[in-house]
Amino acid sequence: MFKKNGLMMGLAVLMIISGCGSKEQSAPTQGSEQTSVNKAVTTPVAGSLSFYTSQPEEDVTKLLAAYNKKFPDVLVETFRSGTEEVIAKVQAENQAGKIQADVLLVADAVTFEGLKKQELLLSYKSPELNKIPKTLVDPDGMYAGTKIIATALAINTEKVKTVPTSWKVLSSAESKDNSIMPSPIYSGAAAYNVGVFTRTDGFGWDYLKGLKTNNISVVKGNGAVLKSVATGEKAYAMVVDYMVAREKAKGSPVELVYPSEGVPIITEPIGIMKKAANVKAAQSFVDFVLSEEGQKVASEIGYTPIREGIAAPKGLKSSSEFKVLSSDISKLTEAREADKKEFIQLFGQ
Repeated sequence: MFKKNGLMMGLAVLMIISGCGSKEQSAPTQGSEQTSVNKAVTTPVAGSLSFYTSQPEEDVTKLLAAYNKKFPDVLVETFRSGTEEVIAKVQAENQAGKIQADVLLVADAVTFEGLKKQELLLSYKSPELNKIPKTLVDPDGMYAGTKIIATALAINTEKVKTVPTSWKVLSSAESKDNSIMPSPIYSGAAAYNVGVFTRTDGFGWDYLKGLKTNNISVVKGNGAVLKSVATGEKAYAMVVDYMVAREKAKGSPVELVYPSEGVPIITEPIGIMKKAANVKAAQSFVDFVLSEEGQKVASEIGYTPIREGIAAPKGLKSSSEFKVLSSDISKLTEAREADKKEFIQLFGQ
């Protein structure tokens, strides 16, 4: 079931959301046949828009409020959960023959690559892409990154007096029984991290085994991880950077550390489902998220914008200020499920 967003402004023209329903305009041609950037949506946009996302509920509310100021006649209906649960819902709906989502915004490119292989996405090359790094955009227009989110270290400053500089602290004696991380079974960012760490020289599965030996706690998502280190339940954490910066700004005794070896990053891509019921509204939403206005909203919420020319918010670094750990996207996509199974065998999740 959907939770209707109460911030819709103006009149909303309700539509029946159906994976097989008629679209307000013809779908853009997919793959190599569509090589040019699409035109911006300038005609009036109305109807209902089904939005599936893994963003925190508070952030979704702020994003939709800003979007509805520009497109007041679109009623946005949202489904929000962890990336893995969102995708499980999409897959279940696909099996049933009716994906209800029009637009999807979840953690990482690997997730979207999997959907692309299944031919579940619609090609749309937003005119706003000229200000987005090409390396963070699917060349076929199936998805585009919307922000830069690094997974880094967080410490509780009341419990840790010497600030660590390396990921190795999580497998060392000083953090034994006192560290925490999110589960890749729930969090798309965590699943991406496992794929990258296990394919990076100096880490590999031996690093994960060291975390297990050190008795690191594994919990459902990044929010639970941040809460644990902020309250002092744990002293060290592997967690997404923006949550730490927010919590520190609230006065919590936490500190964000970008380890010297580098950090994995996700870009929370956005894409349109192939059988979206309201293609025009979906395109307007993608345009808004990637636009200067939409990226400023992301920065105000507390994310590092992906668009060129917009600075990171206070407390965060831009991607040019830290080393990025990465791996071949096709290999990460192919190995995602196997990685999760091996993680389960190791940690007993």
